[in-house]
Amino acid sequence: MIWNAMPAVLSFWASICSFCLGWKSDVLFDTESYDSIVLKSRSNHSGFCERKTKVTSMDLWSMAAEDVLDDLPVDPIRANYVRRVKNCIFSVAYPTPLTSNIQLVSISEDVLENVLDLDISAVKEDDFLQFVSGRKTILGSVPLAHRYGGHQFGVWAGQLGDGRAHLVGTYINRFGERWELQLKGSGKTPYSRDGDGRAVLRSSIREFLCSEAMHYLGIPTSRAASLVASDDPVWRDQFYNGSLRKEKGAVVLRVAKSWFRIGSLEILTHSGEFELLRRLVDFIIREHFPTINATDPNRVLEFFTQVVFQTANLIALWMSVGFAHGVCNTDNFSLLSITIDYGPFGFMENYDIDYVPNTSDDEGRYKIGNQANIGMFNLNKLRLALNPLMDGRQKQLALQVLESFPDLYYQRFKELFSAKLGFLGETEQDLIIIASFLSLLEDSKTDFTMAFRQLGEITEEELQSLLIPQEHWALHAISHHRDFPEWVNTYLQRLKRNPDDTDYKRRQRMASTNPRYVLRNWMAESAIRKAEMNNFSEVRTLQKILRQPFRKQKIAEMAGYSQQTPAWAKHLKVSCSS
Repeated sequence: MIWNAMPAVLSFWASICSFCLGWKSDVLFDTESYDSIVLKSRSNHSGFCERKTKVTSMDLWSMAAEDVLDDLPVDPIRANYVRRVKNCIFSVAYPTPLTSNIQLVSISEDVLENVLDLDISAVKEDDFLQFVSGRKTILGSVPLAHRYGGHQFGVWAGQLGDGRAHLVGTYINRFGERWELQLKGSGKTPYSRDGDGRAVLRSSIREFLCSEAMHYLGIPTSRAASLVASDDPVWRDQFYNGSLRKEKGAVVLRVAKSWFRIGSLEILTHSGEFELLRRLVDFIIREHFPTINATDPNRVLEFFTQVVFQTANLIALWMSVGFAHGVCNTDNFSLLSITIDYGPFGFMENYDIDYVPNTSDDEGRYKIGNQANIGMFNLNKLRLALNPLMDGRQKQLALQVLESFPDLYYQRFKELFSAKLGFLGETEQDLIIIASFLSLLEDSKTDFTMAFRQLGEITEEELQSLLIPQEHWALHAISHHRDFPEWVNTYLQRLKRNPDDTDYKRRQRMASTNPRYVLRNWMAESAIRKAEMNNFSEVRTLQKILRQPFRKQKIAEMAGYSQQTPAWAKHLKVSCSS
């Protein structure tokens, strides 16, 4: 079957890998004018934190000197009203705090302790809740909103920017790592357009849980430190059908090494601000690409090359866990190639390359099987944005780099899926075995995550017998396919070519590669429905389970998190509305 079906397999593979080219908040512990804070920030800049231990109280914790203020221009207009902004990277904008029945729903202990050097005891202080809900800022920091543009669904959308997010400071931790702290859902900024600057509880829960889940899956991502909910009313038409409803407001404190994205550069090129474009690119290279010589005449080309390579890796990693971002606009693509801006994402359940998590995506532009294609589209927009900084030769080389993207993605995809099948080394046969298994999944309408997981849980002897136990429900479904026996035979023959391997080692290896738990939409929805009634227990349970996605957990099994989607959740929808 496998060899006779070669044309169909390659056609299927091609379908996967196809390509084409205002309000000012309080200040914690002191009050100072904007100018005095900026002056103090600049004079105190040291570039490294001397702290060696975790901080037990918020009054002992402080931001690093704000280096972006040193190097990048800030909008001279300090009033917080919606407007067109020019000739700057940031605008000053203070959060508008939540006010009614503010509750700390959950925290990431790992982020607080190992990123922000905060002992968990500090969370109990009122100052912590005031900070993460937008009520107070930390002495020495000036909250900022970032100006950027972007291509949305393939069309240039002009100025976008942080319409409901505030960069509240930069922190350099005891490991010397620089992290940017951002509140999301924290009120209006000059970039809010017609929005209210708020985020609703349901979307905030999804972002909080998924960004942390992705981290523990080994996917480059922003992190989430805390989730705060309130009874502040936020009105949303969730599915854009004219049905407005009142929802709870929420704020997520999220952190990343940088929030710069492709749209950060696009807006400057489209506005003809080429000198500022050069300043920003040089800043990003200097701060985040240490292997690039900041004085090299080819540094912009090298920067583009690294982004292309890292983006190919990121999207291949997404595919390896069945993750569909949902809104792969250029303003949602990080220049550091981390996953940011979690909205209508979804983890594919039954294997389907046409899976679209976002009900707002009528044309299926961002379906899971098109993500690599869109990645190349976005990288081409990055190349065009960088063109003013490159000479003719560099532009031609940048085009060649872009054209290498399919091969980079294809190679990484093959490596990841070979590992998912338990292969060691590489053979010419691997590609066909991978594609054939995916074809079996598609024909059988079988769960992507659990099919790979259960293949790694079953013994070779059981597999050889073709008698798949019912407990391995996803693999059991595939076993009824007429081509399954021949695939098994070919797969087992390939496993024999693994050097110095045993069946036990294979199963151990596959169990550490294929997660048992991912944040399925129905799991998030179940937690959201309880949270909207002020029951946050499932949010916390999910967070705990998703910290160890590769380990079988009793509480997760009891909740059915490794079972088929329950009937009530078969037709769940998510959208851009948040």
